[in-house]
Amino acid sequence: MKFDSPRVGVLDAGSRDSIADVGEVTVGHATLADDTIQTGVTVIRPHAGDLYRHPLPAASVVFNGFGKTVGLVQLDELGVLETPIALTNTFAVGTIATAMIRTAVKANPGIGRMLPTVNPVVGECNDGFLNDLQAFAVSEAHYTQAYDDARADFGQGAVGAGRGMSCFELKGGIGSASRVASRGGSRYVVGALVLANFGRLPQLTIGGVAIGRTLVPACGSTSESGSIIVVLATDAPLDARQLRRLALRCAAGIARTGSNFAHGSGDIAIAFSTAQGLPDVPDALLDPLFDAAAEAVEQSIVHALFAAQTVHGRDGHVRPAIRERLPDWRERISATRS
Repeated sequence: MKFDSPRVGVLDAGSRDSIADVGEVTVGHATLADDTIQTGVTVIRPHAGDLYRHPLPAASVVFNGFGKTVGLVQLDELGVLETPIALTNTFAVGTIATAMIRTAVKANPGIGRMLPTVNPVVGECNDGFLNDLQAFAVSEAHYTQAYDDARADFGQGAVGAGRGMSCFELKGGIGSASRVASRGGSRYVVGALVLANFGRLPQLTIGGVAIGRTLVPACGSTSESGSIIVVLATDAPLDARQLRRLALRCAAGIARTGSNFAHGSGDIAIAFSTAQGLPDVPDALLDPLFDAAAEAVEQSIVHALFAAQTVHGRDGHVRPAIRERLPDWRERISATRS
């Protein structure tokens, strides 16, 4: 997906500048956009095979626990990801978890009988400002739609789970980016995907420029609430302990955009490795991966803002696209930097 957006950081990006630069990672969406229903489902597939039979090392970090998830307790206990990662709205978490279990059972009929149960992983953000959560519009079929839609070139902005999300009081949603980590002859990619639904407009910072304060008179300002879910993927052969350390660096990328992890914000990161071999990256060489993670997350949030279009939702609520409020963003950012 091509769109104009500020470039942040100094590291090289992958060819797509998205999480799909890592291994076989693909992303699919199911988008519901009809008057008061502005919501959806996004599915991240770490590889094309059966994750229950071929799981990957993974870990998660909770920066602020104001969120509702499924699967993170077992994920962190065992250090293994055995389903895709699904993102949706707050009230649809249970529905999507059930759909994921059904999908796994269909592929592996012994689950829960001769085989162990399956651990679905679902994250959420509250899109209730634009979406009527009480309509319970997301169904199990929408998970299947998003799963089947998974591709390397996927939409960003107000699509899938991001359809009804707000970011810095503007239109937010799905954003993705990648960065290359190089050291000692090794080259690894770290890709990020965010469900961005957080932040106060006066705090919005892009590439070190406090641009949000210039938009406050046009948009108004409220207290920070909402959430962000970050999914990190890397082809570096890391174990679960190292992946947790990598996930912790997502906080740096989020903070660079202007968030202080407010009371009402649920901020969670999940990281996995697509490498199939034994972990062989010494801890002393993790710094380039940490840098790549922070920068990829920061860029992903910027992409979520600049890819989104204005969305009108329930009760006349509107979230404007940043490109409408900041059509001269190049000039403004350049002037502020100089």
